[in-house]
Amino acid sequence: MTHVITIDGPSGAGKGTICQLVAKRLGYHLLDSGALYRLTALAAERQGVDFEDSDGLAQVAAQLDVVFSTTELGVNILLAGDDVTRAIRQEQVGMNASRVAACEPVRAALLQRQRDFRQAPGLVADGRDMGTTVFPDAPVKVFLTASAEERANRRVKQLQEAGQSVDFKAILEDIERRDKQDRERTSSPLVAAEDAVEVDTTAMPIERVLDVVLQLAQERLG
Repeated sequence: MTHVITIDGPSGAGKGTICQLVAKRLGYHLLDSGALYRLTALAAERQGVDFEDSDGLAQVAAQLDVVFSTTELGVNILLAGDDVTRAIRQEQVGMNASRVAACEPVRAALLQRQRDFRQAPGLVADGRDMGTTVFPDAPVKVFLTASAEERANRRVKQLQEAGQSVDFKAILEDIERRDKQDRERTSSPLVAAEDAVEVDTTAMPIERVLDVVLQLAQERLG
């Protein structure tokens, strides 16, 4: 059986880094489900699809021409041959992705695509509904959280390191608005699975979070 470790939670809780580290440590494949929604949002914008057009968005999701390639520095993402690794991390793309993720036809279009990432020897799935909807049978489920303020601080630091001028208040408001959208959507809302282990990363160094997740994986997977 191919094991799956799901790591869900809101943006900025440290999911991306932890998922990459866990996958590297265990030699597992990695699914960044958020990237699929961001890619759908970016592709829809580039194709001029209205974000209120559910069927149009679903068609974009179903026809995504995307390639994920792992490098020493992380994961590069190509959309129709164009490197969009940095482009999909822009704040506006993130907000649009949250809108796209609330669209049931889009979620349906991407569901099997996400499940197809489940390959031997195992998969680490990063997202918001990995443990509740995409891989409900996963033996290891983690839900990472952190305060909105701490997540905003992390995002500001990340953007500043990339040479961008940022406004903490605007970033915080975006995070809170995105959290609200994700929690209140009718399709696969942002909630922890009943059997998930919740970890508050607000005051935890990344190394400690990694230790907690790896220990849980060892206990559940042997």
